[in-house]
Amino acid sequence: MAGVREIRRRIRAVRNMQQITKAMKMVAASRLRKAQEKVVAARPYAIQLQEVLAHLAQAEVDVRHPLLERRPVENIGYVLFTSDRGLCGGFNANLIRKTNGLLTEEKAPVKLVTVGRKGRDFYRRGKKNIIAEFTGLGDSPNYSQGRSIAQEIIRLYEEKEVDEVYLIYSEFISVINQKLSFVKLLPIEQPESHAARQYIFEPSPQEIMQRLLPKYVETLIFRSLLESKACELGAKMTAMDSATNNAKEMIDRLTLAMNRARQAAITKEISEIVGGAAALE
Repeated sequence: MAGVREIRRRIRAVRNMQQITKAMKMVAASRLRKAQEKVVAARPYAIQLQEVLAHLAQAEVDVRHPLLERRPVENIGYVLFTSDRGLCGGFNANLIRKTNGLLTEEKAPVKLVTVGRKGRDFYRRGKKNIIAEFTGLGDSPNYSQGRSIAQEIIRLYEEKEVDEVYLIYSEFISVINQKLSFVKLLPIEQPESHAARQYIFEPSPQEIMQRLLPKYVETLIFRSLLESKACELGAKMTAMDSATNNAKEMIDRLTLAMNRARQAAITKEISEIVGGAAALE
């Protein structure tokens, strides 16, 4: 059994770790509230824009745009959203596991666009075809970052490096409930269960599409960034809460072990004293 001094030293180390995980939990909770507010604010605009543009893309007008072009699928692009840092439980592992399953099932060659260091590092070690990467986006992504990612994806699609583009990210539902989403980004598809609508275009359908279709891609990318960041912070808060509770349990076990070691030492000393006194009689 370890000595009292060694156990006391381990208790101090675990208690220091507990303070760190508790502080990280509080920081993650504070950032999560802000991220959640951004997600809630961004969802209505993104959903409405997606619906309107999807209908416009299928309207009976002669509109031609590179982002509406459908062609034989020779290469598929996956845009994977992971975190830059760890300590967020199974957040990254679940996304990578989902992506691996899709890669196994996909028949056409897949090219990856990674957003976040964890996904990039994993697939770089696996020698997968990564055609673009984005890291260091911080804990509060802004629209300009989403625009930069969207512009690169649009370039890849227009230059026919990929013929379809899908987004893989975690959709935030609650702190402990996250949904892995696999969403088709390009080409734009008509949503199901919607009646056809008639639109009057001014000044022209071509000019409207030219302006709004890139905005549609930027908006979905930005929404995916916000959803992913909220899920990451929620997973980090949960993981740090579990680590704090585990540290408390470990301190309790070490304290019990220390008390037993102290009691054993005292019993041994008393036995030696009694034995010495009996030998002198």
